[in-house]
Amino acid sequence: MPNAADEIAFDIMSRWADTFSKFDPEAQASLYSKHALFFGSNPTLYQGREGVAAYFEALPKWDSRAVRFTDVSTAQVNPELVNFAAIASFDVDGVPKLSVKITWVIAREGGDWKIVSHHVSSKAPLI
Repeated sequence: MPNAADEIAFDIMSRWADTFSKFDPEAQASLYSKHALFFGSNPTLYQGREGVAAYFEALPKWDSRAVRFTDVSTAQVNPELVNFAAIASFDVDGVPKLSVKITWVIAREGGDWKIVSHHVSSKAPLI
């Protein structure tokens, strides 16, 4: 049975996957805090919703794209904060393209849950 942290994370994951597949950088950025720190698939640190939108706007314009989240783990830190970790697998034009470890810190902001920190890293060992 899902707990509160799971429900919060699954709602964000669902909206994230939907906006990602629709190529809508502004809608994608709306899932993030105005104070977000974002490390995606390149070495640049993006900040705030404007930075998140810029990241998604700069992605290649594939014909289609989708994401699946697996191995999801959540923890309710306090009533206003949820920790999230998963594997995010991306398909581009119907072909598996990339699979990464992803972590989010999700916080209540303005009555809604927003991603405050976003970080992806390689599944391959680095050391």
